[in-house]
Amino acid sequence: MTTTSTSAAPGRASGVPAPSDLVRPRIGAFAAESTFIGRSLRHSVRDVEAATMAIVLPVMLMLLFTYIFGNAIDPSGGYVDYVVPGIILLCAGFGAASTAVSVANDMTTGIIDRFRTMPLRSGAVLTGHVVASLARNLAASAVVILVALLVGFRPTATPIEWVGVFALVALWILAITYLFAAIGLAASTPEAASGYGFILLFLPYLSSAFVPVDTMPDWLQWIAENQPITPIIETLRSLLMGTPMGDSAWWAVGWCAVIIAGSAAWGAWLFRRKAGRR
Repeated sequence: MTTTSTSAAPGRASGVPAPSDLVRPRIGAFAAESTFIGRSLRHSVRDVEAATMAIVLPVMLMLLFTYIFGNAIDPSGGYVDYVVPGIILLCAGFGAASTAVSVANDMTTGIIDRFRTMPLRSGAVLTGHVVASLARNLAASAVVILVALLVGFRPTATPIEWVGVFALVALWILAITYLFAAIGLAASTPEAASGYGFILLFLPYLSSAFVPVDTMPDWLQWIAENQPITPIIETLRSLLMGTPMGDSAWWAVGWCAVIIAGSAAWGAWLFRRKAGRR
């Protein structure tokens, strides 16, 4: 009787895995994104001080402008209705600024080295920071609006207009968070990232957030009218209080789209460049 034997594949007879067995399957996009979103959300919950300050500072500014400067600016007592849209954007800015520090921390503590050994898309790290910031800052904005209602804010918005308000605020949070994430990648240290991000927080003061643009000097009016914050505030003010909107909504959405596209491209390039050096 003739018997045939099947020889083992090279390497397997000695217990050594074949090279194909050493290739790990790449983690699916949604699995990677959800993992890093969960990671960033857990960090947000643990960082109670940063979350608290992102709410407390805008609320303090709202109370300051309403009760100290409000009567001087608007003796009728309705200044709170004017200032709330700007305070909402300030709240989003304060909350998103922490993203720059978090991203800079990731880039300087060595955790990126470990992430690069895993079979996942590098952009998932940034996506986790951005989505966590969106959730965190929408919650903070809701708290600011509740406090505003307690101090006399009386919007006339319909339910559909409220949906528009939160949609525009969410779009702005995405835009400013992507920009802060790119700044965190560009900065050499978390401290530098915090400093660079702080500069952007002054942008609402050079807009129609606190006073009408036509009360500013001529040279400053041009800056206030041609920067992204003013059309976003005017759109929010129109949705909340029924003021004329004009073409501010188109400019608001356009500015947000440009910032998101530019910041995402800049951030992806910086991440590949910096992570590749490590």
